[in-house]
Amino acid sequence: MSMTELSQTVSSTDHRFPCDNCGADFRFDPQAGTLTCDHCGNTGQIEGSKDTAPRAITELDYRAALNTDLPESEIEETRVSKCSNCAAEVAFDANVHAAECPFCATPVVTDTGAHRHIKPRGVLPFAMNETEARDSMTDWLGSLWFAPGGLQEYARKGRSLQGIYVPYWTFDADTHSTYSGERGTVYYETKTVMRDGKRTQVQVAKVRWNRARGKVARFFDDVLVLASTSLPKRFTDALEPWDLSALQPYAPEFLAGFRAEGYSVDLETGFVEARAHMDRVIARDVRFDIGGDRQRIHSVDTKMGAVTFKHVLLPVWLAAYKYRGETYRFVVNGRTGRVQGERPYSKGKIALAVLAGLLIAGAIGFVLAMQQ
Repeated sequence: MSMTELSQTVSSTDHRFPCDNCGADFRFDPQAGTLTCDHCGNTGQIEGSKDTAPRAITELDYRAALNTDLPESEIEETRVSKCSNCAAEVAFDANVHAAECPFCATPVVTDTGAHRHIKPRGVLPFAMNETEARDSMTDWLGSLWFAPGGLQEYARKGRSLQGIYVPYWTFDADTHSTYSGERGTVYYETKTVMRDGKRTQVQVAKVRWNRARGKVARFFDDVLVLASTSLPKRFTDALEPWDLSALQPYAPEFLAGFRAEGYSVDLETGFVEARAHMDRVIARDVRFDIGGDRQRIHSVDTKMGAVTFKHVLLPVWLAAYKYRGETYRFVVNGRTGRVQGERPYSKGKIALAVLAGLLIAGAIGFVLAMQQ
């Protein structure tokens, strides 16, 4: 099976869990950490979620995945719809035939196929419900001085937030690097210069460079890479940190009542970004190992071993509001309540602030002129 085949459209599956009491659908309750039936109030446990000792999440071999040697059990199929506006691939329940894209509020019609992809190994369950996420978002909007008041009110009373599991890759690697460079030692020379017609002695900094060679080693654990292109990376990066220590082994029950986005950044592309992060950290280690006052790095040769990965899902509450012809998107970390999004500006508020500033400046100028 090739990596290209992992994104082909095939038969559909969904994650629905009927209540054993009334038959209605269970949903995952972030506050209780259980499955809950909104129809009759019945609850159900997720297997292993209450274990006192956290269950280990097994990593997958990166090279085996590139060589298409992953076992079939590591592949799953999820019915998705691809938004024509932002290209998000979002999973919907089997009984949903039309919906609005949660990433950009564009109406979409779901297809009848499925996304065939590497199965998630871990999931970070939602810890905040929609009400808590909305409170965090409205507080954030309220802290923006120039946000339109109408948007703040619309956000409070507007349509509901969408709970989305966003795809990420994590990478582990054992690295050993050999480097060459130079160590700089700062010293000072006394020189005589002319200042205001007088001879003055000053200390001038100089750097003495010496060759440096050495080795550094580092094990990287869970280097996190966004596997989606649906949201601006500056938003998702700003939602960090994520408490990855709380990752649970993947169970579809955690997705009950929520949606999950299929990854659009493939494994190999994700590792390119992870490797760039590792190289930056290794360069920092090299500078520390060189020591001295200044450092120059000429070359770094890094050998990587035991490269493993996992596909994980992280929880985001998402709102895409259309206000006066403009779309504003807000994302909320489903664990911590941290908010990021487009920063809307009210031209009226800005104009009033400028006018007020001019009036204050004019008043100060008038007072100063009268005192002269």
